[in-house]
Amino acid sequence: MKNSDYFSEYKRLLIIDDEENMRHMLTAMLKKFGYSVDSAMNGRVALEMVGHEPYDFILCDIKMPEMDGMDFLHAARDVLGETTVIMMSAYGNIETAIGAMKNGAYDYISKPFKADEVYLTLKKAEERERLMRENRFLKERIQKIEQDFCFGNMIAKSGVMRETLKMAEKVARYDTTVLITGESGTGKELVARGIHLVSNRSGKSLITVNCGGIPENLLESEFFGYCKGAFTGADKDKKGLFQEADQGTIFLDEIGELSLPLQVKLLRVLQENEIRPVGSTKTIKVDARVITATAKNLEAEVQAGRFREDLFYRLNVMPITLPPLREREEDIPPLIRHFIDRFNRSLGKNMVSVAPAAMSLLLKHRWPGNVRELENVIERATVLAETDTIASEHLPPGFGKQDEDSFDLTLGRETSLKKAQKFLEKQMITRALEATDGNRTRAAKRLEISHPSLLSKIKAYGIRL
Repeated sequence: MKNSDYFSEYKRLLIIDDEENMRHMLTAMLKKFGYSVDSAMNGRVALEMVGHEPYDFILCDIKMPEMDGMDFLHAARDVLGETTVIMMSAYGNIETAIGAMKNGAYDYISKPFKADEVYLTLKKAEERERLMRENRFLKERIQKIEQDFCFGNMIAKSGVMRETLKMAEKVARYDTTVLITGESGTGKELVARGIHLVSNRSGKSLITVNCGGIPENLLESEFFGYCKGAFTGADKDKKGLFQEADQGTIFLDEIGELSLPLQVKLLRVLQENEIRPVGSTKTIKVDARVITATAKNLEAEVQAGRFREDLFYRLNVMPITLPPLREREEDIPPLIRHFIDRFNRSLGKNMVSVAPAAMSLLLKHRWPGNVRELENVIERATVLAETDTIASEHLPPGFGKQDEDSFDLTLGRETSLKKAQKFLEKQMITRALEATDGNRTRAAKRLEISHPSLLSKIKAYGIRL
């Protein structure tokens, strides 16, 4: 229902007064103004009525037999909800009005009153109600927007990350195999967890395996389990991780570390949905969704003969690439706020803000360790800060200075000429702007490009001045 539709409808109003003439006069007047009016002779009758019918407004006398206005306010507090209550009395004073307000009344009118006074009070209350509804509407919209771009426990404000998480949420609805790629620390495991939680397998287990963290000679038995007597020390049957993940999800992190023999066996699992425990001659059917992740370039690994091409294509059905933190600077401030809040709770601190100079360094840093590195930097700063503000001296020694070296190092790792060109242009423009104190005309001359071209590139690269 639109707000405009809501305020064009009849408003339901209840008059509570022990004087019949007053009830009759107010009913006739307010019906002329378009209200749908009911009436009650005292608070007890009104209490029964509000328990069965919702009202937008209530005009309530204070002095009444059986149950007066103040007692009605107390008794009806739990059922009134957002109903606006306006009190009326011929015996009013400022203390009475304040008491009524404290008990939940919106306004107070002294008898005798003119018709216009009642009407204007109601219109003022309607305006208040409209503003409250609009405020709730805006809050719901903001919450919806935040939910649209919130996936699992990840925070995303940048356009590129929002699109990435939208894709992950869409993929989560299906049992398709997913390959998540990205630099170390970009949040690949968080995305995998998000996919599992959104999927129809969320009620079952999510088994996480770091393929680079288990000795190669143990990986097969960990993956597929083993039978009693399969090897020395195998004194009983043991389920493998794929069986543990049956009906759920298994997340294979650092999939690029798998040996070629294990790659063959993993391919069979993906194709046949069955495993063979070590030492067994029988296969076991399993139904586990497989999500994999790697910081390696698997296509390059395939070309080098270190990763099977058929397995790569089987894993790469739905690829999701997480951008590094340096390519989504808009996410840095909300991530900092998130980590500050977390460490305030865990460390018993009361950190409030980040000093401008420190924030400038945090935004300029290249973040080779991505979000994980940012988390560690904020934890360190929270521990060291003795006030409620993180300052530059609370950041690691030499923080920001190493970026000159990482600039050349990143270019040395880059294999795409287009990406290297964009990276170089952004760095050169940033340096020129810093050298000219943000003077874009002088920076354009320094870079030997036109002023309009500089403005276009500043916008395209999201450079902050």
